[in-house]
Amino acid sequence: MRSALIACLATCLTAVHAQAAPTGPAPVPADFLWGVSTSGFQSEGSAPDSNWRRYAAQQGNEPYQNAIDFRHRYAEDIQRAAALGVKVFRFSVEWARVQPAPDRWDETELAYYDDVLRKIKAAGMRPMITLDHWVYPGWIADRHGWSDPGTVTAWLANARKVIQRYRGQGALWITINEPTVYLAQEVEHTKADKSVAADHLVQAHRGAYDLVHELDPGALVSSNVAFIVGVNEMVDKDFLDRVADKLDYVGLDYYYGLSVDNTSILGADLVHAPWKVDPQPDGIYYALRQYARRFPKLPLYVVENGMAGPDGSARPDGYTRAQHLRDHVYWVQRAIADGMHVIGYNYWSLTDNYEWGSYKPRFGLYTVDSGADGTLSRRPTDAVTAYREITARHGVPAGYRPAHRDSTCSLVDGLTSCLRPHG
Repeated sequence: MRSALIACLATCLTAVHAQAAPTGPAPVPADFLWGVSTSGFQSEGSAPDSNWRRYAAQQGNEPYQNAIDFRHRYAEDIQRAAALGVKVFRFSVEWARVQPAPDRWDETELAYYDDVLRKIKAAGMRPMITLDHWVYPGWIADRHGWSDPGTVTAWLANARKVIQRYRGQGALWITINEPTVYLAQEVEHTKADKSVAADHLVQAHRGAYDLVHELDPGALVSSNVAFIVGVNEMVDKDFLDRVADKLDYVGLDYYYGLSVDNTSILGADLVHAPWKVDPQPDGIYYALRQYARRFPKLPLYVVENGMAGPDGSARPDGYTRAQHLRDHVYWVQRAIADGMHVIGYNYWSLTDNYEWGSYKPRFGLYTVDSGADGTLSRRPTDAVTAYREITARHGVPAGYRPAHRDSTCSLVDGLTSCLRPHG
């Protein structure tokens, strides 16, 4: 009965989606923020003791090795980003690296981040600084992470240190990366009580927001939401809805969609084989529309968007990284044309990296074979040229048509995206 109903629904809605596609959207505004995203633990290597250094060592995970050694190759990677024509370079200042013990700050590692920021600015880009990308020091892990109320106090002391050090640099601030997924990890890894951990993350964000506005007046602060199709309005009650009064923009991470004719995400292994999910580019339009509806007074920023390939090989469906990038940018432009206040878009990620237990999923504009290539050379994918063209033209050209088909009855925003399809 259920399959018959879905088939009927798809047939009934085909006419709605079969309307002639409009001409390509107008270019984005001149002040639109094109960017790239990275994170510390996933790319830096030389990782100190932390919760994730410990998790990575557990059975079933691929050895961490040295990630892609951003710690010592950041200058060249920052130049690669600048050559794309982007305006924003996102990175995280790893708490575990700068405060290896409760009573000690590592000035060498702080100086490293000083130079990262200096080189980003010198290359004509704006820093987007993430205070917490799921990693905390081993001494915090010994105290059971976000289960311990003392973690909030210690975390805010680190936040104050970082914000004070990098104030006045035009930074965009991200307090906590994808808190919904972070909470799920805390429950899995530390057996934390979800409500307790959520309370502490909320306290941390609210405190950091106030610190940024105290120490770095005029800077914009947010947390980036992991878009999980169909359930965000429910799961946001744990975090985002509780910090809505302390957001200057809504950060959104969009990777996967859902529709009547694309259910590939259901039951997919998003950790070990995300390339098996059929992308749904038009879903980013509906994800943005949902948050524009829910937070009408706040601008939107796509903090992460990207596509996984299988261990350096072509995807089985033949869809290329350049096609994926252009198609998603097309739908971001459509969102802007339809009145959504989108101020930026970051690609995840600049390079392949350690995807939380495995090097097999490859998301990078530049591919790096951390397993077989001891030189960790960066090799450009077809999306490098595509992104340069996008930033130069302020988007895809007017005559562009997406390579990937539109969805039939999108369910990205529940029934709303099906019953109110894009124009």
